[in-house]
Amino acid sequence: MSKPNTLADWLAYIERQHPRSIDMGLERVRSVATAMGLKRPAKRVITVGGTNGKGSAVAFIESIGRAAGWKIGAYTSPHLLAYNERVRIDGEDVDDAALVAGFEAVEAARGDVPLTYFEYGTLCALWVFERARLDLAVLEVGLGGRLDATNLVDPDVAVITTVALDHQDYLGDDREAIGAEKAGIARAWKPLVLGDDDPPSSVLARAYLVGASAIRAGCDYFFEPMDADQWRWREVGFQVTLPRPQLAAPVQLRNAAAAIAAVRALPRPPSRQALVAGIANARVAGRLQRFERDGVEIVVDVGHNPQAAAALADWLRLGRGGWTSPGTVHAVYAALADKDAAGVIEALAGEVDAWYLAGLAGHGPRGTTAEGLAARLVGTVAATAPSFEDVASALAAARVAAKPGDRILVFGSFHTVADALAVLPAE
Repeated sequence: MSKPNTLADWLAYIERQHPRSIDMGLERVRSVATAMGLKRPAKRVITVGGTNGKGSAVAFIESIGRAAGWKIGAYTSPHLLAYNERVRIDGEDVDDAALVAGFEAVEAARGDVPLTYFEYGTLCALWVFERARLDLAVLEVGLGGRLDATNLVDPDVAVITTVALDHQDYLGDDREAIGAEKAGIARAWKPLVLGDDDPPSSVLARAYLVGASAIRAGCDYFFEPMDADQWRWREVGFQVTLPRPQLAAPVQLRNAAAAIAAVRALPRPPSRQALVAGIANARVAGRLQRFERDGVEIVVDVGHNPQAAAALADWLRLGRGGWTSPGTVHAVYAALADKDAAGVIEALAGEVDAWYLAGLAGHGPRGTTAEGLAARLVGTVAATAPSFEDVASALAAARVAAKPGDRILVFGSFHTVADALAVLPAE
């Protein structure tokens, strides 16, 4: 292939440079970072890991930093509609030219070292951030933590939002094993914010081993609702009353609380006013993102494992997520082949009235057909649900069946949400 020129060319190129989409380990990516001469991407760095809630926590930290007047970069994955979403500076997606320059810098330095798609992207983002002279960079871990490419950077504060079962093929079969991998982002004598009230003992053991200072929800910081519009965050010697986040799920209070703990752990924490404005203004696509079509509320969410599904169920159960209509809940579900689909259905079974299964066969080797998904759901309430080739077809069928006052929930994967968003905004 000739030398890539456009961002689309580069993305096609980097997809082919490693035989596996995931190849955990830091040796290869560290050698390329050294050859590139990469230095710290910002004056301060917060790295965010965890099973669920990483993207939301990043969004809260990013919004607080912007409200404080900091120049801030955020690196997240995966993207929904455009790769540029993964690399943001001051709330704006980085343009194609900056990403192309970053990929060119990676390619010039790597020699014959094979890199995965994510490793290319991480090195590119770090290169772009370094040149932007940032006050703060927020890095979202891609998978696990200890062996993730983002762990090249020593964070000033590390965050682990939650630890639950997901990606067991890579991280281990139980919370203890998974927690040990995620805790690999902790650093000696640096704060480690834990969003779980009861984190695995392996996480605390790692913090103790390296000398990280654990800051635990329900122990070192606290948060509680005050009324329908406000909640309170507090630690010894400090408390602040905050507006409810625009991110709607009840679990978002926990993500927001972890984000506040993280920025409060920085050497120069933001003001009380920045905390309030940052929580109020935080937005992130694909997290209970709402649309209304013909009197029907359509909600899309990237939740893709049982813990995330349980959070969705809580949102539906608690006053139907602020929904006052007694109408039917229709769920369009599409999941990748390596996900615990039956566990997801079980978590939501009591809150969904009608199911529609959709295929993701066009989304790489982990994609599957709706029929393949149905075969994994034998014995669940969704086992005999109608199957559709793709998300657009399943959503169309749900909309035909839905009446004004009904709700359609579209969820199960970033790919599911991306396919739904590709249809919904066009109307």
